[in-house]
Amino acid sequence: MTGKKLNLTYIVSDAKRKVTLKKRKNSLIKKMGEITTLCGIEACAIISSHNELQPEVWPSHFGVQNVLSKFKRMSETERYMKMLNQESFMNQRIMKAQEQLKKLRNENKKKETTLLMYQCLRNGNVDENIKMANMNDLSWMIDQTLKDIDKKITKGQPEEAMNGKKG
Repeated sequence: MTGKKLNLTYIVSDAKRKVTLKKRKNSLIKKMGEITTLCGIEACAIISSHNELQPEVWPSHFGVQNVLSKFKRMSETERYMKMLNQESFMNQRIMKAQEQLKKLRNENKKKETTLLMYQCLRNGNVDENIKMANMNDLSWMIDQTLKDIDKKITKGQPEEAMNGKKG
């Protein structure tokens, strides 16, 4: 269950800030343990705060050294392949959102054209207020629907009937 929405501002009270840091640090360490167990990966955390002389490391100093040495042994291209800065991350998200928008617009246009086709069939005529672009879309939709119906009809018939042969 998720908690309430957080106000991400600097905590002025020293006592509250220390308590929050301790809770968040414990939560982060717990999540790191869960992700390494569930996903079978190696991970480490180094948490440094101005209140403590030594940074806190997880799982241990040896574990951190092991993960960092594996990271350093990787080739540079392999190391930076999945790393993103904020700009490239946002560009990637924008591209995905644009692709999704394009897909949804196409689906919406197809549904609108289908609805228009059924309205024309129900009324028995085409409304004069329909734009030429909609007429082209409507024509394309009717052709596609007729092709789909044709495919379904030929699928349902035995092969001899399709070829005009009798058994």
